[in-house]
Amino acid sequence: MKKQLVTTNPAAAGTAALGQPVEDSFAQVLQLIQSARQRAYQAVNAELVSLYWQVGQYISQKLDAAEWGDKVVDELARFLARTQPGLRGFTRPNLFRMKQFYDTYQGKPMVSALLRQLPWTHNLLILSYAKREEEREFYLRLAIHEKWSSRELERQMRSARFERMVLNPVKMSAALTQLNPQAADFFKDVYALEFLSLPATHSEADLHSGLLKNLGRFITELGRDFCFVGSEHPLQVGGQDFALDLLFFHRGLNCLIAIELKATRFEPAHLGQLNFYLEALDRDHRKPHENPAIGLLLCATKDEEVVEYALSRSLSPAMVAQYQTQLPDKQLLRAKLHEFYQLLSPSGEGPAPATPSGPKRAGKGGQP
Repeated sequence: MKKQLVTTNPAAAGTAALGQPVEDSFAQVLQLIQSARQRAYQAVNAELVSLYWQVGQYISQKLDAAEWGDKVVDELARFLARTQPGLRGFTRPNLFRMKQFYDTYQGKPMVSALLRQLPWTHNLLILSYAKREEEREFYLRLAIHEKWSSRELERQMRSARFERMVLNPVKMSAALTQLNPQAADFFKDVYALEFLSLPATHSEADLHSGLLKNLGRFITELGRDFCFVGSEHPLQVGGQDFALDLLFFHRGLNCLIAIELKATRFEPAHLGQLNFYLEALDRDHRKPHENPAIGLLLCATKDEEVVEYALSRSLSPAMVAQYQTQLPDKQLLRAKLHEFYQLLSPSGEGPAPATPSGPKRAGKGGQP
């Protein structure tokens, strides 16, 4: 009787022994590699920003002491290009940007400690867009906290995020203020949804579908800790079925976030509907370890006095905000912000607004 020769594939045998595709067991190694790459990138970036700071400091001190004139900086740029042909980023304009970088943040260790946590491109964007000290710190902290790309950072500054936050603080009910006062740090009074490209006249269905098609960008506008749960989330109360427009979970606040959309002006009746949904979420959907749900009513327009009246008697943790389909007039908002600071103080300097929580370690000797 002939014996049948069986050829065994070692890789296949290893896969069978693992009881799963062998590639799945390599995921942890891949994660280690990716983590190491990220740490290496962050270390290189930190050193690069520190280098630009030191070069800027050196040039600034030479110019201030009248040891150099502007033409000497030109000579320095040509010298570096001639002696270091592979070196990039040390042209005359960039050398003066390094000087401006140092001059802007020197003597402010709490702020300069943040600089190494962002790429040089981010730092240049903030330096060119933000005019006030508190505005620069606001964007530094927020860009770090939200992990914005340079493109998103530029969009947030073009949409006047700082001006909107100072001039239009979020409107919250007394119940929300008492229950979760830190919620004000995670919500806005006006949300910029220009990326939806909606016409001036649009329906609630247009708004809803547009947000779902651009969910990633909408979450970026909401904030990093928002996690999408579902659309038209079913709620059954008694023998009736209801549908909540959008349901999110917020990791920092540890609670469900109910978002109701209105492509019209805010009406007090809208708040009653949202309060009903919050009650249904807390009774039938909230898990024991979670905090009570929070409601956000997102409207096309709103009368501030009507909103204030409606929220003052609301027993639910809710808020009313407005969405914009076009970027605001940044120059107009800057003018209004200037007037706002003038009212606060004759010198035009106001207190720094609240900024997102973030690392607050000081650098040594004011160096980032």
